[in-house]
Amino acid sequence: MVTPDLVSEEDIAKLIIPDDLPGEPTFKAYIEAKVYDREGHLIQYHRQPMRSLTQYFLALMSIPILGTFQGPTTDSATGILTNVLSLPSQVNTYLNGSWSPPTDWANIMWSWSIQLGSGTQAFSLTLTGLAAPIANGTATGQLLYGTTSVTHAGTSIYVSIQVTNNTSSAISVTEIGLQGTVYIQYATGTSSSSYSSYNFLLSYDTFSTAISVPALGMAVFQITLTFTG
Repeated sequence: MVTPDLVSEEDIAKLIIPDDLPGEPTFKAYIEAKVYDREGHLIQYHRQPMRSLTQYFLALMSIPILGTFQGPTTDSATGILTNVLSLPSQVNTYLNGSWSPPTDWANIMWSWSIQLGSGTQAFSLTLTGLAAPIANGTATGQLLYGTTSVTHAGTSIYVSIQVTNNTSSAISVTEIGLQGTVYIQYATGTSSSSYSSYNFLLSYDTFSTAISVPALGMAVFQITLTFTG
């Protein structure tokens, strides 16, 4: 025997919890592109939400939340760092048996950069690169990348880069990724150190409208990450 549906669609809608609750921490990200012609005039502006964070970004963000080791009695990296980022569980450092000054130290640091591409691909949490990265240079199909700038204001982090098209043909940019490099620096002697580096793709998005950088023109691409709550 089938009983009639006693709950209407309107009643069901009232039970759905909205995504944004008062006081709930939120995260928003955007991609911007500004394109200039050879005379420096702004000819295209594009802005869209960044939606495709990889598991490597989420693992990296666990560091300020969970720390880098399991606890005061376990000097090993957290599971998310070893399983997702494949970082070592422990780092062997120089020991001289003295705490004055301590020489058995290790640091973890990271840097960000922006990679542009001319291809498209389906998003996956485990993506490690763009479909068709645009190389850094002045040859056909290449863009000259400037230095990546990472700044912050309030609760927002701004990652931006300026690229120049020094070729005689326009270059179409259809994909963008936020790249991250993690550095583990450790002592190797009383006054010496070394480091290991690990590279990750932290986000991957395709532009809803292709960004065309004209011949001898330039463009500025910016990723904005905003944490609130």
